Amino acid sequence: MERWILRLIFFLICGASGYFFVKGIAPGFSGWGLLGGLLLSALTLFLEERLRKVPLKNLLASFIGLIVGILFSNLLASVFFPFFLNEQQTLLPLYGLLYAICGYIGLRVGLIKGSDIHLPFRSRDLNAMGKGSVQAGITKILDTSVIIDGRIADITETGFIEGPLLIPQFVLGELQHIADSHDPIKRTRGKRGLEILHHIQKQVNVDVRIVDTDYPSVKEVDAKLIELAKEVNGKIITNDSNLNKVAGLQGIEVLNINALANALRPVVLPGEEINIKIVKEGKEMGQGVAYLDDGTMIVVDNGRRQIGKNIDVVVTSVLQTPAGRMIFARLKEDSVKETRGKEYYYPLDSEF
Repeated sequence: MERWILRLIFFLICGASGYFFVKGIAPGFSGWGLLGGLLLSALTLFLEERLRKVPLKNLLASFIGLIVGILFSNLLASVFFPFFLNEQQTLLPLYGLLYAICGYIGLRVGLIKGSDIHLPFRSRDLNAMGKGSVQAGITKILDTSVIIDGRIADITETGFIEGPLLIPQFVLGELQHIADSHDPIKRTRGKRGLEILHHIQKQVNVDVRIVDTDYPSVKEVDAKLIELAKEVNGKIITNDSNLNKVAGLQGIEVLNINALANALRPVVLPGEEINIKIVKEGKEMGQGVAYLDDGTMIVVDNGRRQIGKNIDVVVTSVLQTPAGRMIFARLKEDSVKETRGKEYYYPLDSEF
């Protein structure tokens, strides 16, 4: 609220200043002065919003580039422009053109190349994390996918994750964009992600920090996460396999929620009996499909006729795939019949 009040006061001051300034010069055009003051204030606020998203080191680099450009233009002017001293009408436009070109080039080069500068403390947010936590590499950075997934909230609540959790502003922006989507599915996912973040922030034993660090020269969110991880010497928490691979190639440690979930799944060995509910038919003829509580899929031979029923099955094999673990089983009654058949066969064989 205070922000909008300050902006309103700023608009009034700029409008009044423009009005009285033009009125003192040309009383008949005082209305244009009011309009000019309001437009100037709007332009100032627009620049303020844009500059807030630019990292500190980029601003410093652009300022240095502007100064270097002006000094370079001054050097060129002192060398070449003495020939135009007698041409005052030509000299002033040349000065303006030279200073504008060199200053603009220096400003743009500094703004773009500022990302290559590594400051000991880039911003107040990163400085607040403390030197010890950065050196220890215990800072964790959450990406968009793991926030929407939601399991990170349960993991942080158990206290297994150590160190501060960083939520970059560009990740929040992506979540907000998804939450405002016209697609109802995306909108639901975005709102869920924001709710998960709110839930994590309310946890007593979790240190959540929102950082304004951004990289304007980098377009992709995943690439920005990698840059931030390099800067704070932190680890990325995700369940995105592509981000996992790209970050690994660049030497960034990644904590994959899916890998953690696979490691915590109960161990099921061949020959073990379990009780499951067949929920649908499988791809092959006669197969039925069931799921464990953790989502592991079980394919049951001859289980199609048992759809909707709770039955006992015997595990025959376990297959580990990149997507997770698959269990193959057969009906317990079929296994018992096969066992009895063997028991009946072996005595005959021994007698023979």
